[in-house]
Amino acid sequence: MSENLKKEGKFSYLEIGEGTPIIILHGLMGGLSNFDGVADFFPPKGYKILIPELPIYKMTLLRTNVKNFAKYVGQFIDHLGYEEVILLGNSLGGHIGLLCTKMYPEKVKALVITGSSGLYESAMGESYPKRGDYDYIKKKAENVFYDPAVATKEIVDDVYETVNDRNKLIRTLAIAKSAIRHNMAKDLPKMYTPTCIIWGKNDNVTPPEVAVEFDELLPDSELFWIDKCGHAAMMEHPDEFNELLYAWLQKRGF
Repeated sequence: MSENLKKEGKFSYLEIGEGTPIIILHGLMGGLSNFDGVADFFPPKGYKILIPELPIYKMTLLRTNVKNFAKYVGQFIDHLGYEEVILLGNSLGGHIGLLCTKMYPEKVKALVITGSSGLYESAMGESYPKRGDYDYIKKKAENVFYDPAVATKEIVDDVYETVNDRNKLIRTLAIAKSAIRHNMAKDLPKMYTPTCIIWGKNDNVTPPEVAVEFDELLPDSELFWIDKCGHAAMMEHPDEFNELLYAWLQKRGF
């Protein structure tokens, strides 16, 4: 998919299909390919999928925080010329989506979060390991999924390369601290954007009780579970994830 990236000014992104725009926000260790299933499923059903490359390792260290990533997404929406979009975020991407929705509620008509940080401090840090040997990194990557086989060699190699790159490691830790600072428990009750929460019942990174808390705090949310599923539901159970999300979007008229 990366060979089809559009580059316009400071934005690099994938664009697939035509119709209602869904902007997908990847996580800290998550590549654009994590959303292949979503990108295949939704365009034939009348949705345009847009996946920007978030500038996680490109901003200055002082600007490497969740708030600036949320501003970046707001600018991306303006750049595309949309009045309203649907945001879908996994892990850190969910947190960025939540903060973007808080900052620009008029731009976001619906929000979808899965395995999102924003409430649970250990969501950052524990799941994004510091330097270590390859086997240690492999075990950490496998722990993200219910089925460790989902953590392919390519995924493990990417994580290993990231945590052994000093520049990326420093920014990873800065983002983790920023995510903890930007706890959204007090903001969520004031956020009325319709929100779909899809969560793995076996998520070790953001445990099921985190999803329950999101659902309790958000005024207009629905929570859906996927069984035998870890932190990245759209990767581990793409068919079930897509069917749940599509049914919710149809029910809500999006």
